[in-house]
Amino acid sequence: MNSAREAGGVGGTVPIPMRFVWPYGGRTVYISGSFTGWSELLLMSPVEGCPTVFQVIHSLTPGYHQYKFFVDGEWRHDEHQPCVLGEYGTVNTIFLATDPNDMLVLTPDVASGSSMEVDNEAFRRVVRLTDGTLTEVLPRISDANVQTSCHRISTFLSMHTAYELLPESGKVIAVDVDLPVKHAFHILHEQGIPMAPLWDFCKGQFVGILSAVDFILILREHSQLKNHGSNLTEEELETHTISAWKAGKSYLNRQHNGHGTAFPRRFIHAGPFDNLKDIAMKILQNEVSTVPIIHSTSEDGSFPQLLHLASLSGILNCICRYFRHCSSSLPMLQLPICAIPVGTWVPKIGESNRQPLAMLRPTASLTSALNLLVQAQVSSIPIVDDNDSLLDIYCRSDITALAKDRAYTQINFDEITVHQALQLGQDSFSYDLRSQRCQMCLRSDSLHKVMERLANPGVRRLVVVEAGSKRVEGIISLTDIFKFFLG
Repeated sequence: MNSAREAGGVGGTVPIPMRFVWPYGGRTVYISGSFTGWSELLLMSPVEGCPTVFQVIHSLTPGYHQYKFFVDGEWRHDEHQPCVLGEYGTVNTIFLATDPNDMLVLTPDVASGSSMEVDNEAFRRVVRLTDGTLTEVLPRISDANVQTSCHRISTFLSMHTAYELLPESGKVIAVDVDLPVKHAFHILHEQGIPMAPLWDFCKGQFVGILSAVDFILILREHSQLKNHGSNLTEEELETHTISAWKAGKSYLNRQHNGHGTAFPRRFIHAGPFDNLKDIAMKILQNEVSTVPIIHSTSEDGSFPQLLHLASLSGILNCICRYFRHCSSSLPMLQLPICAIPVGTWVPKIGESNRQPLAMLRPTASLTSALNLLVQAQVSSIPIVDDNDSLLDIYCRSDITALAKDRAYTQINFDEITVHQALQLGQDSFSYDLRSQRCQMCLRSDSLHKVMERLANPGVRRLVVVEAGSKRVEGIISLTDIFKFFLG
C-alpha cells in the first residue's frame, strides 16, 4: 500500500489517500472495512498489464483501521499483511500516523550483490520528514495483541508433551562417567555431536551432561599448565576420568553448601509426558542447551531408558509446524525482529547502557576466543573484519574439531588464531553443516521467518547483518526467542 499526503488543510484531521492492492487474482474484487463502517463495498479495478492485481484508492483518517477483501463472493484477507482476529474474523490492519507533517511510504529492502541466505522481499516503513530526510517507522501492534500471541504459544506448549519430539527412528549416544575425558572428547568429535548424557554404571542412572563447555575448560586448564612449565601429558589426560573432572569442576566453581563442602550440579532431565513448556523453562532457567528425555517403568526410577535429547530447536519446530497455516491468528509473528525486544544488538550512539555484542577479528588468538565464550556466557562469537562485516562464526561446538588428529596436543592456544583454528576443523564439517552454523538474516525480517529458520536442525542462532555490507548488527538465538515467548 502506498500513500501520499494531500496538500493544504490547516487544523483538523487531514484524510490520507491510500492505495489498497489485492494481488491474488479473481473475477470481481471489493474491499470493505472500519473506514466504511463495514456497510459499503468499494469496487477494486484490475491493474493495466497485471490482470491478477486489483487496486482501489480511498481516503482514510489517521489512526487504526481494519479491512477485508470480498473476492468472487467470498470474504478473504491478505496473509502477507498485518492481521488480527477481530469481530469479523481474521482481518488486515493498518495504522496511519496522526502527525499531519509526516508522509508514509513503503520501500523494498534489497540486498543486491549479497550471497546471504536472507529474505529480501521484506518491506520497511519510512517516514519522510518535512526537511526531506528519511527515518524508519516500525510496524505497530498493540501490547494486548503481543500478549495474546505469547499466551497462545504458551498454551500450545502446555498442551503438548515431549513425546511429540521423539523421532520415528534414531540413536542417542551416552558416555560412561569412568571414561577418560580424552576418549569422550574423541567420541563427540567422531559422532559429530556437541554433548552427551553421562551414565554412572555403579548407580545405574544418568547423572549429568558432558558438553562442549567442559572441553573448553579442560583445554584452557591444560593450556595454562603447559604455559607454566607443567608436564601434564596426554597420558595423564587419558587417566583423567569424566567423573574426576566433574568433581574438580564443582570445586573450582565454588559450588558449596552451608558446611563448605562441594556438591555436584543436579541432573536436569524430563519424562516423555512432560509438557513442552516445562521442558523449555528447564532449559532457560538452568542455562543448558539440552534436556535428556528419560523413561523408566519402575516406580523407583531404576533401569532408565534414554529416549531423546530435547532442545529448544525441536520445540520451536513444533511451534512452527502447528502455527504454519494459521500465522495470521498471531499478528506478532509478522513484526520485524527489530521491532520487538529479542536478541543481542550492537549498541548505537547514546546506548551506553546496552550490553556490547561480543565479536572477534580473525587474527585473535584461540585463547581469547575460549575465554570470551566462557566469560561472556555466550554460545557463539561472530568473526568480523575491520569494518565489522561478518566473515565466520566461532561456536562452543567448534572446540570438538580440535580432537581431529589430536590437534589440541600440538598447538599453542596463545599463538594459533581463530581463523587457523576454524581451518583445522573444516574437514570435520560437511558443507551443509558449516552453512547452517553461519546463517544470517536482516533486521527487517519478520519474527515468523526468523523462527522458521531457527527451527532447522543445526541452526542455533542467526547473525543479523546489514544488507549489502554484511556488517554485523546483532544476534538472534533460540534462547532469545523463548525468553520473549515465555517471559
